[in-house]
Amino acid sequence: MPFSHLGLHPSLTRALKDLGFTRPTPIQSDAIGPALAGRDVLACAATGSGKTAAFLLPILQKLIGQPRGTTRALVLTPTRELAAQILEDLNTFAVHTPITAAAVFGGVGMGPQEQAFRRGVDVIIATPGRLLDHFRSPYAKLAGLEFLVLDEADRMLDMGFLPDIKRVLKHLPGTRQTLFFSATMPAPIVSLTRELLNNPATINLARQAAPAVGITQAVYPVSQDLKGALLAALLARGVMTQALVFTRTKHRADRLTAYLEKQGVKAARIHGNRSQAQRTLALAGFKSGEYPVLVATDIAARGIDVTELGHVVNFDVPVAAEDYIHRVGRTGRAEATGEAFTFVSREEEGEWNLIEKVVGKRLPRVQLPDFDYTAKPEVRLEIPIAERIAAIRKRKAEERARAQAKAAARAARPAGSVRGSATGPVVRPGQPRSSGQGPSGASQPRQPQGASRPSGPAGSGQGQGRPSAPAMHARPHGGGRPGGGRPGGGPGRGPGPGRRTR
Repeated sequence: MPFSHLGLHPSLTRALKDLGFTRPTPIQSDAIGPALAGRDVLACAATGSGKTAAFLLPILQKLIGQPRGTTRALVLTPTRELAAQILEDLNTFAVHTPITAAAVFGGVGMGPQEQAFRRGVDVIIATPGRLLDHFRSPYAKLAGLEFLVLDEADRMLDMGFLPDIKRVLKHLPGTRQTLFFSATMPAPIVSLTRELLNNPATINLARQAAPAVGITQAVYPVSQDLKGALLAALLARGVMTQALVFTRTKHRADRLTAYLEKQGVKAARIHGNRSQAQRTLALAGFKSGEYPVLVATDIAARGIDVTELGHVVNFDVPVAAEDYIHRVGRTGRAEATGEAFTFVSREEEGEWNLIEKVVGKRLPRVQLPDFDYTAKPEVRLEIPIAERIAAIRKRKAEERARAQAKAAARAARPAGSVRGSATGPVVRPGQPRSSGQGPSGASQPRQPQGASRPSGPAGSGQGQGRPSAPAMHARPHGGGRPGGGRPGGGPGRGPGPGRRTR
């Protein structure tokens, strides 16, 4: 059945024609009809099956004739990238209509998002956390909401968004049409659907989670330390020209990107430690071909939609089979074809066997000809956990030893001494110097009587033989003079000319 038989508005069919879409995918054929009829929809849809159009087209159809200035549709997504991708798709479908939309997610300023609420854009695509931030303000009211979409609901569950979703629902009108899409249906998701949906049209609920049929999958057995070299070799030999590469951790993504760049491969990275601007630029550069390789964590497994992406590489075996399905679903989208390679080390074989059980088949093992699988690794992308723990313990021991040495040095110094000083007690500004007495109370040698001393100018109050005071601070009266400043002076200290006597 072509799109023209679905009863869509001419503006929408025109946009689909501009995109080259002539026939709907199975999920679109099954979901668009019930959604246009006003029914709630519960669909189990694989990644890359075309489900975004399956919920956007019916909503756009119903919004075309509505007055502007009221937000009537809300789409909840788990990640920023997916929200941005849905907004891009919506703008493409609605290019010949007056419908407006905005994405609301974290990592960027709230100002433009607030303006979207105040203007009353027709559709808001949001992540739950940032949406709740806006709900604290009076401008973020969705009293006119008519349509709610939950996309990638299972991923939102995995990311811990289920409590946030329930809080969001408290801010929405109870009467609305709800479209619920999920790649898998775990028990908490099934429970949530019972709360949200009213006699829904169900689609593919018995479908077994599996990659799209157009994806060719293969396994490359390789040691952990040679994974980077194998990836570089596949790229250098032209086996892959563009690849989305998934790593287990953010640090491995950073190290792998740096390694590829040293090998002359232009690569970008995207993960949770990157700012939203950095993630957006990296994704845009990958889509445009500026970067032939994009290294990502699972945060990007939902939301990256690259036209005709040829290869996905699981640099590390994913933790769960669902993650594997979503990773490889970045290729072979909308009934296209693609290849998915998984690098499996000996330590990962147990996890990989569990994934193969869920997929339902044993995937072929492949070795790259003329690649030295026994070579010494050029760089280690991951330091073994035992080595990391040993390094941490060594660093802590060194810190403790330095602290103990400092404490011992402080305890060995005489009271009142300055660290590194060989002159004895501290003399602070304004404090009288010792008057002929050493630290032990013994008399110090005085200058012989009759010896010449510098004399101050007449009328300055400094008599002949009186040492001049330092210029940088005042000295207390009589303090620090030989003889203690007694009225009679000390030996060899007569009144002298210009000297006042008491």
